[in-house]
Amino acid sequence: MRKTVSILFILFTIHYSPFTFAQEIPVSTEQQLENQADADQGETEDDSYLQELEHFRKNPVNLNTADADELKQLRIITDLQIANLITYRNLFGRFLNIYELQAIPSWDVNMIRKLLPFITISASVSLSEELGKRFRDGEHSLLLRISQILEKAEGFDKTSSGTKYTGSPQKILIRYRYSFKNLLQFGLVADKDAGEQLFKGAQNKGFDFYSFHLFARRIGIIQALALGDFTVNMGQGLIQWQSLAFKKSVDVMGVKRQSAILRPYSSAGEYYFHRGAGISIKKNRIEATAFISFRKLSANFVADTVNNEDFISSFLTSGYHRTATENADRNNLSQTAFGGNVLYRGNKWHVGLNGIYYSFSLPVQKRGEPYNLYAISGDRWHNFSLDYSYTYKNLHLFGEAAADKNLNKAFINGLLISVDPRVDVSIVQRTISKAYQAVNGNAFTENTYPTNETGFYTGVSIRPAIYWRLDAYMDIYKFPWLKYLVDAPGHGKDFLVQLTYTPGKQVEIYSRFRNETRQSNQSDNSTVTNFLVSIPKQNWRTQISYKINPSMTLRNRVELLWYNNKSSNEERGFLLFQDFIYKPMLKPYSAVMRIQYFETDGYDSRIYAYENDVLYSYSIPAFYDKGFRYYLNLNYDLGKKLSFWLRWAQTIYRNKKTIGSGPDEIKGNRRSELKAQARWLF
Repeated sequence: MRKTVSILFILFTIHYSPFTFAQEIPVSTEQQLENQADADQGETEDDSYLQELEHFRKNPVNLNTADADELKQLRIITDLQIANLITYRNLFGRFLNIYELQAIPSWDVNMIRKLLPFITISASVSLSEELGKRFRDGEHSLLLRISQILEKAEGFDKTSSGTKYTGSPQKILIRYRYSFKNLLQFGLVADKDAGEQLFKGAQNKGFDFYSFHLFARRIGIIQALALGDFTVNMGQGLIQWQSLAFKKSVDVMGVKRQSAILRPYSSAGEYYFHRGAGISIKKNRIEATAFISFRKLSANFVADTVNNEDFISSFLTSGYHRTATENADRNNLSQTAFGGNVLYRGNKWHVGLNGIYYSFSLPVQKRGEPYNLYAISGDRWHNFSLDYSYTYKNLHLFGEAAADKNLNKAFINGLLISVDPRVDVSIVQRTISKAYQAVNGNAFTENTYPTNETGFYTGVSIRPAIYWRLDAYMDIYKFPWLKYLVDAPGHGKDFLVQLTYTPGKQVEIYSRFRNETRQSNQSDNSTVTNFLVSIPKQNWRTQISYKINPSMTLRNRVELLWYNNKSSNEERGFLLFQDFIYKPMLKPYSAVMRIQYFETDGYDSRIYAYENDVLYSYSIPAFYDKGFRYYLNLNYDLGKKLSFWLRWAQTIYRNKKTIGSGPDEIKGNRRSELKAQARWLF
């Protein structure tokens, strides 16, 4: 009885609290973003997930009408939980109140707590009623963001020699968007990176990057209609996945790729999207999607004067066009892509057939390195696959089988099991040929792209008591062929365990240990032939978040890292920060401040830490060497329509006379960033 009362109290205080704060994301998502930055050694400019969360706060998903694709966009609940919700709704009819959610199998209190700000339970509205409102009752928003590193980098110093940036040091983003619920949105994005020109030189038409999109859902049999820029996500990512997708993290049940096939694109990243048109049509149990795209890409151009054959040696994905060399490679490759999907849904299963074809204006020919032996080559490429899912009681099976142009194979299969109301288990097995390639593949793999890998992953989530949660995973993998800086077939293993204690909204404590060992070339090798050595990396982290009162929250983290322990190249890292989050209720202002110290022996022992930022933005710097960092975020709402954000961040290094290298080198030991943003709703 006392447990039931506690659950009802938690649900009531979260769901009916009138105060929800923008830009708050689940702690598990922060960890996923940190892991992604660590794997990619850089941050993504894809802020679509943060845009969606903010949109769903204002336009919550109606659980009485939402289909599986709409629920997947939340990225908080698994396919097994979605299937259980739909089954529950079909059996018992529409939900009457929010407390029914705890009766759905595999739905636990912590997950419901994270989900509540983005959902609602209300009566359905007829399609004819909403069609007339789509262009009339939506919300217009205009966002302007400007940021700059205040210290002058070498690339902006015209008095010295070397590579120079052609533009100003400001980074500018302008985004207009109109949206009506989750049914219609269109907008325009204009973006200029630091060092790029504006209305002159190579960018004499204004900004370096423009993006336009129009996206509509649920127009009769048309499930989705995309014009302009959009992303395509199919199956489990073996042949095509362009939206933000996470890999291994403490969210051990989030191992399945979940998304509608077509999604609107309104971010500033300049590579991972299509430009053209797409449509999804649904009739009874059959859904079909088709799309076509025509794009200009930046790539490394090589003129072969001996054979009189020009080719592309690599795609450039950064989107930077700051120097004469980068501008020379800008938009020098034309890409045509088309493809689609045919999906058949049963009551508890689906099977889908996917295909995509690419054509390039110049052939692709990677550098003649041994690890590039099986790389994509030629001026055409295509992939096709079959994906499936099946739910039986407390089990959810899923997978995809794919092949490329040369009939090299790739397989990924997974299983989600709710063993007990308090125990969930996930399993993923992948077998991907060393020669398999996909232009925009992004699956649940150890490698950045799905190629040259076999592996077995299993995770478990245990909730022994209402306030406690234990998450753990094990991943064992092999690479049948060579990789960059790995001159022989290699292998690795990765283990993680995290214990979380959440006695209520006021306190959350988690402590985690991760141990990963993978093979790489021996550094400082003086022999003729490279050889592999196993390099272990362990890190231990504890984070405490405590809400002192409704206005003030304190958050503290300490992290230790050991890299290549007990070897001559051993490195260690340490990071400690303290956050002060001030968000007074019924006030138009808020502030977030962090004070941080870090100390590592080198770049290999770097530590990533998620940082709060202005709305729709976040930062995940890599911290190495020794120093201090602090930042201050301020937000002020001038009424309901106009909001302002200001961010100041500075890193102060100890015993360093320069920061960075090449054109990004800064003289001195400080690096300061100022960012300002304004948003107008009308």
